[in-house]
Amino acid sequence: MTMLILGLVIFLGVHSVRIVADGWRTSTVARLGPGAWKGLYSLASIAGFALICWGYGLARQQPVVLWVPPVGMRHAAALLTLVSFVLFTAAYVPGNAIRARLHHPMMLGTKLWAFAHLLANGNLADVVLFGSFLAWAIAGFAAARRRDRAAGTVYPAGTAAATGITVVVGGALWVGFALWAHAWLIGVRPFV
Repeated sequence: MTMLILGLVIFLGVHSVRIVADGWRTSTVARLGPGAWKGLYSLASIAGFALICWGYGLARQQPVVLWVPPVGMRHAAALLTLVSFVLFTAAYVPGNAIRARLHHPMMLGTKLWAFAHLLANGNLADVVLFGSFLAWAIAGFAAARRRDRAAGTVYPAGTAAATGITVVVGGALWVGFALWAHAWLIGVRPFV
């Protein structure tokens, strides 16, 4: 569990700089330059992510069961993760109405993804991992909305075509991940 927690502290810590120290981040980027900042940010993120994966794998070998979720929670999680994949995709497809309306779909997708996994899993490692991501995404979304209000950010209206592409691509990614990549990367088949 120690490696999982260390990985979460590093990964979410790096991703929390704008939440807790936006002024420091801005001055550091100005001092180091955007390329150096992104390089250091990426290295720390990769290190944290690797520790999360390793620590979660270790923790799953000796699970501490807190509760056993009802089977129906897996179905709810599947539906919620489908929506989260569409939200993740909305962060990258330009001109879609989802981003125009929600402003920060990646953060909302992360909240939904983490919540879905908390519904379907009852081990201590799951609660630590997904609970941490949920708390981070809630704080991150609130901070991003505050920054938008302070800057007077206006999001352009989306088009039906871009929104349709977003939904189709997000759904296709979800199918690929749920039916194949989840088992390959995580070792768990969500629909078995």
